[in-house]
Amino acid sequence: MPRRKPNFIVILCDDLGYGDIEPTGGTAIPTPNLNRMAREGMVLTDYYAPQNICTPSRAGLLTGRYPIRTGLAWGAILQPDKRILPLDEVTIPKALQPAGYRSGLFGKWHLGHLGPDWQPTRHGFDRFYGIPYSHDMKPLQIFTDTSPDRRASEEEPVMAELQQRFYEEAVNFIEANKDQPFFVELALSAPHLANYPNPRHRDDKMASAYGEVVEEIDAIVGALMVKLRTLGLDRDTLVLFTSDNGPWYEGSSGPLRDRKGGAGYDGGYRVPCIAWQPGTVPAGLRCDSIAMGIDFLPTFCAMAGTPVPAGPVIDGKDISQILLRGAESPHESLLLFDDEEVTGIRTQRWKYVAQTYYHGHLMSVTTRYPQLYEVAKDPGENYSVNERYPDVVKDMQAKLASARETFKPFKRGMPDYGSLGAQAMPRQD
Repeated sequence: MPRRKPNFIVILCDDLGYGDIEPTGGTAIPTPNLNRMAREGMVLTDYYAPQNICTPSRAGLLTGRYPIRTGLAWGAILQPDKRILPLDEVTIPKALQPAGYRSGLFGKWHLGHLGPDWQPTRHGFDRFYGIPYSHDMKPLQIFTDTSPDRRASEEEPVMAELQQRFYEEAVNFIEANKDQPFFVELALSAPHLANYPNPRHRDDKMASAYGEVVEEIDAIVGALMVKLRTLGLDRDTLVLFTSDNGPWYEGSSGPLRDRKGGAGYDGGYRVPCIAWQPGTVPAGLRCDSIAMGIDFLPTFCAMAGTPVPAGPVIDGKDISQILLRGAESPHESLLLFDDEEVTGIRTQRWKYVAQTYYHGHLMSVTTRYPQLYEVAKDPGENYSVNERYPDVVKDMQAKLASARETFKPFKRGMPDYGSLGAQAMPRQD
């Protein structure tokens, strides 16, 4: 009897850093369940979020496209911002619908919240239980949405219970759809500040509320793995654990340089990624093949046996062979955007940084101080080797110029933030 089509679960944390969990080198916070997930699955050590800040990163993950193509590359959507993910964008749930998939989003959306078309059920999801943006934005309500034409209910969140509620609703959806293929995005709104530790996960040995929240995330991962085994779905379900960008004011980017919202250095983009599917994903493998969140859509389509939808340009690649056997990356290079500007390029061996922030201003470093790093030898991007590899510098600069020319027509400039004006663009959410 042939195996069923695989289920897909993406656990997307908010602002979790590369150094916050033990499988990617963290030492301050115990993460035993993520350790187990890594032992039973694969750690993608050189995985990149689609952008260095929330809204564009989430847009890139769901569409398989560099966020600038969606009109959502500039900053995060704030309260007066009327932008939404365009309805004509093909999302993961839309792409999987022809293959019979049911899809649910549980947690943080942050791809629009104003007007009649913002909710996830207008973008292919069959169910949404969650919040429209980061949990430090006001007013904050939990929406239960089961139809593209109505929102069934709204409720006030109990902040310390929020992540657990997201998990419980995701499990309810999984149980209700266990006999057919499904896609679940469990979009936890933690450890984004402010931190609200769950009383069941208070740890007197942990020095910070941030650490307690990460411990709760770890416990949710462990509970999900147990639930999938209990339902007999573990061998039929690919689970990907990752983050939307690097850490903000707290948290650790580990050996990587810079943080969330920084320019071209890895700390804002390179985040944890663990893949788990017993019997399918090789156990205990650490793979350095470069990958990005834009790869999820074409990869899920390939594994589900359904074609990538025709029409939109998909920048992501099918990385199923990375997940199945640790193969080389299908990418020649990955582009790193800061707002609407290409600010860094990563190939398997090299990293080229074109811009950085200095005294609050975006500064070009391409002419006077070319920044070329050999990533495996210098993951912290501390010492440029531009003088030793001038031909590589020229090649990377040509790639940069070509990419900037390609994406120049998609630039829209800073969004209209209403009465808040330019001051509404703090670099945080």
